[in-house]
This record gives sequence, C-alpha cells and structure tokens, in this order.
Amino acid sequence: CILCLSLLLCALGDWLSIDMPSYAYEGDEVVVKCSGERNNRIMTLTYYKDGSLLATYHNLSSYTISNARPSDSGSYSCEANRKFFFVHKTEKTRSVWLTVQDRFPPPTLTIRPIEGSSVTVSCDTWLPWNRSDTQLHYSFFRDDHTLISNGSSSEFQIPAIGKGDSGYYWCEVATASHSVSKQGQRSHVLVQSVPVSGVLLDTQPQGGQALAGEPLVLVCSVAEGTGDIAFSWHREDTGEHLGRKQQRSQRAELEIPAVGGSHMGRYYCTADNGHGLARSGALNVTVRAPASRPVLTLRVPGTRAVVGDVMELHCEAHRGSPPILYRFYYDDVFLASRSATSGGGASFKLFLTAEHSGNYSCEADNGLGAQRSEAITLSVTEPPPKIRLINGPHRCEGLVQVEREGHWGTVCDDGWDTKDVAVVCRELGCGAAKHTPPGKLYPPLPEEDQPIFIQVALCNGTENTLAECEQVEIFDCEHSEDAGAVCEGKLPSTQN
Repeated sequence: CILCLSLLLCALGDWLSIDMPSYAYEGDEVVVKCSGERNNRIMTLTYYKDGSLLATYHNLSSYTISNARPSDSGSYSCEANRKFFFVHKTEKTRSVWLTVQDRFPPPTLTIRPIEGSSVTVSCDTWLPWNRSDTQLHYSFFRDDHTLISNGSSSEFQIPAIGKGDSGYYWCEVATASHSVSKQGQRSHVLVQSVPVSGVLLDTQPQGGQALAGEPLVLVCSVAEGTGDIAFSWHREDTGEHLGRKQQRSQRAELEIPAVGGSHMGRYYCTADNGHGLARSGALNVTVRAPASRPVLTLRVPGTRAVVGDVMELHCEAHRGSPPILYRFYYDDVFLASRSATSGGGASFKLFLTAEHSGNYSCEADNGLGAQRSEAITLSVTEPPPKIRLINGPHRCEGLVQVEREGHWGTVCDDGWDTKDVAVVCRELGCGAAKHTPPGKLYPPLPEEDQPIFIQVALCNGTENTLAECEQVEIFDCEHSEDAGAVCEGKLPSTQN
C-alpha cells in the first residue's frame, strides 16, 4: 500500500502548469495564469519573478501586468499548496521567460535653424511592423514652455525663427491612452544670424525715372540677411541723409511724395543687422516733366499767305523734358514730324497751293503724354497779277504795265497783236481781246525813268499769263511806243 502511494505521488509531478506569452510590448497587458489538474484542491497559489515573490492568492487567480515595461522582463513561475487526502503537498511549475520590448524608441529632435527662415522641428521615432497601427501623440517644448501638446503630427512649424527662439528643445511621444510615454533628449538650439549682403537700391517707377509732381519710392533690399535690419537712405551728391527704418524684412521703402527738379541726383542706401554696414551702389535719379501745350506759329514771306509761298510751321512746348517729338497736322491729317533732342521747338516747311487753306495744329510728345496746340486757320490766296492796264476807263482797258521785283514797267508795241492782248485779258479776268491800241492813247505817258521791260511779246494766244510767253528783252524802245489793250470786260478801274 505504501508502494502504491509512492507511485501515485510520482505520477502527479507535472500537476501544476503556467500559461503566459514569451514576448510583449511595453504598454501591453500581460496575464500570467497558473492552473492544476484539479483546481479545487489548490489552497494557496503564489507567483514569482526571478525567484522573488510577486503575489499570493488563496484561490485560483491569475497575475496581471496591466502596463508592461521593459523592466518586467524576466523568469516567471508559480507554486501551489494543495491537499491530497490528509497530506499537504507543494506543486511547482516550470519557469517561463518573458521579454518586454520597447513599443518605440525614445524620439530624436531634428532642427536646423537660420534666423528669419521657416523651420520645421521634427520629433522622430518608429513603430514595429506588428504595432504600426498604434496612434501616437506628439508634444514639443522649449525651456519651460509647452509649444505643442498632444498633437497628431510629428512636425512643428516655426514660420520665421528669430534669435529669441534659441533655447533647449525637446519632444515627447505618447500613445493615445498615455500608457506609453517617452521623452527625447534636450537639444540646445542656437539660432544663427546671417549678415546682410547684396544691398540694392531701386525705385518705383523703376530705373530712377521720376515724373515731376508724382511720388517716387526708393526701395532698399538685401539678397541675404536675417533678423532686424536697419535701412538708411542717402544722397551721394549732397551728403544728405534722407531717412531710416528698422524692420524684420529684407526690403524697405522710403517715399518722396512729389518729386521736382531738386530731387535729381545720385542716391544710395545702407543695411545693417549688427554684423556690419553694407552699402548699395549709387543710382542716378532723373526727374522728367511732361511737355506743356505747344504753341504753333505760321510764318510766310508776306503779310498774307499766297499760292507759291513757302510757309514755315514752328511748334514749341515751353516746358517739358527732352527729347520732344513734334507732329504737324493739316485738318487733322498728319503732315510730318520733327524731333528736338535737346529741347526747344521744331519747324517744318510747306510749299503752299490753293488747296492748303484750312486748320493747322501741332502736337508735342516726350513720352509722358502728348499735348496738342490750338488750331490756326490759314487762308491761302492767289497771288496778285503781275500785269495791269492803267489810265483807261476801266481796269480792262488802258496802258499795259508788268511788274518785276516790285517795280512796274511798260511793254513796247513791237509785234504787239491780238494774241498778246488775249493773254493779257485772260490773266486779268477781263474776257476776250478787242483791240490793240497804242499806249499813248492813255495819257499821261510814263516818266522817262520808268523802265520798259519787254521789247517783243511772242504769245500764241493760249497762255494764261504774259510771263508764259516768249519775250525779247528791251533793246530799242521809247514810251511813245508803249502798248495798250482793250478787253471785252468792263470792270471798275483800280489804280495802284
């Protein structure tokens, strides 16, 4: 009977077993469960880690690690006291090793600051493949200040970082339940300032071209430079200091509300952000004035414009920056243009015909707006006849006289016939020829010192003026031989 009891006890050596995972991630819940073949016989149940007591239960209970940590890694086992008939027996399980792995490594902070630039602060970590769906929250800190708390993004944006943003930065990553939370190491961030360089002065309008009376903006800019920049504007030719501005920008403006001639000159600007003064090159500012309304002057040889005259049209704007382009118009029809490269006016000459009667104007344009003169009305008349009949009963009968260079003289009656008289009558508008009387019928005779211009007129009768006929210059004639003419017309006599 004793031998049978011993055999039974040997058979019950693996009576107690332990059930638990071998691997877990931090933050997981790990359940260690021990059980026997007949659990109702268990009087006490004790759990151990690495041989150290964890917990003792007086019933069948499991041991739970609610929020596993890497420090929970180790060797786990159980021990049970049970009643076997009248004998108290202790049962033990085998040991099971538990490894608790990091859910994610501590984060690292990445930041590369340059003053004035946009900076992205990154809080970098990673999840194992079989925990990639874990939701993480990110927090960012500088010194004693919380910058972002429990954000969903691993990046934090600083739009324009400055020296005041220097300090100790770190970040924290946590699971949504905050069962796992890890801080990265603190990193000291020193925001670096970039010295100003590439200083440039320009204007609005561009190129230093200003319009008199209009505003001019002096624009000072830098190609590089961070932080607060002090801008100053100066006149190089006069040494005048125009203004100063300090701002966190790579560009600043100074406005001259209304420019005039005194603002013409050479300008420059400087910029300084504490690393040393930098200067721009000099910019020449010119002030241009629009052309004023021009004045048109018409100039003819005599007191009035007649057919055959050469008329000079002179157009001049008394104000305006050169070069000025002048345009000449006849009844709004363009005639010609002339340029005055150094100021003043411009002229244009026109040979007049009867069709040139009308309105004349001119235009001045220096690229700042064309200006039109007042219109001048011109009447072009036919030139007075170069022939006349004097001392007769009317202007269509009398002694024949012709005009040369402002002096009147007579015509000799050598070869004088009705063809010659027909031309005279036609030129005077007196109708057809009637007679060729001698000039002495129309006294008084001319003074002896009055010239005789034509010895013989060789007209064929179709010419419009006596001047068109072939003529023989005087060689032998006296006033007693002067020619006369009678035309059909009888207009009132006008003596000149």
